[in-house]
Amino acid sequence: MTPRAWLALWAVYILWGSTYLGIELAGETIPPLLSAGIRFTTVGVLLTSWMLVRHGLAPFRIGWPAAGSVVLCGLLLIGANALLFVAERRVPIGLAALIFASVPLWLVVFRSVTGDRPAGASLAGTAFGFIGVAVLLRPGADVTVTGVLMVVCSALMWAFGTFLSSKLPMPRDAVTTAGVQGLAGGLLLIPVGLMFADGESFNPADWSTRSLLGLLYLIVFGSIIGYTAYVWLVTNVPLGTVATYAYVNPIVAITLGVIILHEVLTWQIAAGAAVILTSVAVVIRNEMSRRPDEKPPLIET
Repeated sequence: MTPRAWLALWAVYILWGSTYLGIELAGETIPPLLSAGIRFTTVGVLLTSWMLVRHGLAPFRIGWPAAGSVVLCGLLLIGANALLFVAERRVPIGLAALIFASVPLWLVVFRSVTGDRPAGASLAGTAFGFIGVAVLLRPGADVTVTGVLMVVCSALMWAFGTFLSSKLPMPRDAVTTAGVQGLAGGLLLIPVGLMFADGESFNPADWSTRSLLGLLYLIVFGSIIGYTAYVWLVTNVPLGTVATYAYVNPIVAITLGVIILHEVLTWQIAAGAAVILTSVAVVIRNEMSRRPDEKPPLIET
């Protein structure tokens, strides 16, 4: 690969892996659903504004079927991300990243349920991967059952939104899609976040510098730069290589959790990591070989 390709790949590895830390920091003093709403509304405004300046209204003339599809999928994807904001108050970021890494396994399940026939290796890898998820479901001292189940639901919603994106009419331009989805999901989350803040402060003066920097990091590095790098990669680098981010991101999240947040790497997390990441690698490798023109599952947090 070229130096530019390596730079873009490592940007997706590091930036998307570090978004779990950004979510944790942003949610420390900012109401979590409101934090997610601010993030995605801002990203949506920036992306749609950029497209309007460069191309005018042409990218947004997508028709009602595609408009409905992009909003529906956006609500699922961004709702899934919002659940992570809430869950990471109850679950270490390394554990959250590992459970969320099960998204490719859920995609195989959805394909099987809807009549597609994944290869035997994909089915075996999926079954093996859910054993790893089951290992991680056992709560620990700093983990709640509710928090773990929220992350499972988040992964399930993200997988369903990704699955529908491949079945429904969608805009051709990925940046247009991301911008509209950001606006749709973000503008819904802001009022919901205000309603369910549970007495937390809406005044930015009460939010810590650490939380504000975490939110800014998510907007600039996690969404704008990370997503741009991903879009470039899927059109310039073999998809099997791009897909490796799905099992590198959790390693980055675990490492940052241990170094910055002083999270403990237990045998439970280590065992679950080994099982899930191995199974995800098997599934992605097999699916990319069977469907070489298909994009890898998008797992941006």
